[in-house]
Formats: sequence, structure tokens, C-alpha cells
Amino acid sequence: MMRVNSPDSIRFRVNSFFALTKPGIIRTLLITTVPTMFVAEKGTPSLWLIVATMVGGTFAAAGANSFNMVLDVDIDKKMNRTSNRPLVTGAITTKEATVFAFVLEVFAFIWLFGFVNLLSAFLALSATAFYVFVYTMWLKRSSPSNIVIGGAAGAVPVLIGWAAVTGTLGWAPILLFSVIFFWTPPHFWALAINYRDDYAAAEVPMLPVVTGLKETGRQIVFYSIVLIAFSLAFFFVAEMGTYYLVAAIGLGSLFLFFALKVLLNPIEKNASRLFRYSITYIFLLFSSMILDVLL
Repeated sequence: MMRVNSPDSIRFRVNSFFALTKPGIIRTLLITTVPTMFVAEKGTPSLWLIVATMVGGTFAAAGANSFNMVLDVDIDKKMNRTSNRPLVTGAITTKEATVFAFVLEVFAFIWLFGFVNLLSAFLALSATAFYVFVYTMWLKRSSPSNIVIGGAAGAVPVLIGWAAVTGTLGWAPILLFSVIFFWTPPHFWALAINYRDDYAAAEVPMLPVVTGLKETGRQIVFYSIVLIAFSLAFFFVAEMGTYYLVAAIGLGSLFLFFALKVLLNPIEKNASRLFRYSITYIFLLFSSMILDVLL
């Protein structure tokens, strides 16, 4: 009898392809998409539209992440954190992963175009192209600003969510895009502090490797302040209510507190606390938008 964890078992293969999509990252992207749809609707969007947008966004992000793993396999082999990824272990071949990624992206575009709208489909495709060509193939390997500029791809889901509801874009979704854009560097640099030896071994010029921990701490604080400013600007432009304002101020203040702790003492413990809280921050901030709209 074939064991389920055997490389030849169906379950093992399915799990390997699933890991290729980086499901943790997809979950974070969806956390920002759905609340944006509530704000754009100024109420509750249709359940079908929410599901259709989530399905299309999931497949688009899965395809982008799969392309990322194909292109980063040489880096992943050198880093302890990524040494168990399916392409590194040989669970999936490069050809299989590439075809898989293409199929996911084609399906995502057709799905979004057919069940949401063309603008959402185009935004999803552009995010993938930016993530693959600008971030993965160029910036990640050449510049300490890699995650700053490359992080724009992760901010596109809010534009997709807004476009799914309204069919257009405007200043409110652009401000939400900016919130995610400026949230990404402190979120990722906090992680990079703890894995700076990995990045150094792989010759990836992440900020903690290139400039040191003190400068990384200063940059984290700077981007945290800008993040809070944009989250408050969104309150005025989108005409949000008290629930959102209280959340933006309270959550932002705590974010800055953890960022300052990294600046004053850039040890792994403080970086880990900021990284974990940054995920909680983005979840609660966007959840407060739904609460604000509904109440």
C-alpha cells in the first residue's frame, strides 16, 4: 500500500502544489480585499460578487506565488527558512510548476473577466506581472529597496476589491493601496531582521543585510509613521465613521510602539513582536471598516 507521505502518492502531490501557492500570503491578501468591497458598496455587496472576487483573486495570487518559487529556487536552496519548499526538495519539477502557474493565471483572468469585470481582471494580471518581473526577477536580487517598490503588487488586491464593486477607481482605493504599500516594508523588514543570515547567505540585498539593524529600525519607524498618516487620511476621503477612526488611531499607535522598540533595541525578540503584530494590525484595521460600514 502506498503511503500518503510518499512522493508518488496523490495526497503528497496535491500538498506540494498547494505549498507552491504560498497560502499564508493569499490569506493576507484576501483579508484586505473583502473589507474594501464593503466600503466601496457602502454596505454589504452581493454574496456572489464577494465569492467571485475571492476566487479570482486567490487563483491570481496563487499563480504569482508559484512563478515566484520557480524563479527563486536558487535562492531558496541557500536559505534555511525555504529549504523545504517543493521545488527545492524535488517534489515538483520546474516544468510542472511553471505550467501550473500559467494555468492558474489564465483561469484567474478568465474568471474575473467573466464573473466580475474587465478592470478587476486587468488589475490582477498587472499585479502578477509586477510581482514576477519587477520584484522577483529584478529588485529582489539587486536593490535594498526591493520590498518597498515590489510590495506594490501586494497592495493591488484592494484596488481589485474596489473595482469589483464600482467598476472604477478613485482616491479612496488609492489611499487604501497606500496603506498596504507602506505597511509592507516594516512588516517584511521585521521578518528579514530575524533571517538576515539567510538572506546574506543567498546574497539577497535585504535592508538589514545591506545597511545594518539600526538603519533598518529607522526605516521601519519612518514607514510606520507614513502608514498611520495614510490610514487617517482614508478616514476623511472615504468618509468613514467613529469605529474606523478609533481603530486607526489605536492600532496605529500600537504599531508605532512596536516599531520604536525595534529602533531602540533591534533584537530578534522585538522584530518578531512587530512582525506578528503587523499581521494583527492589518486584519483588525480592515475588519473595522466592515464594522464601520455596517453599524
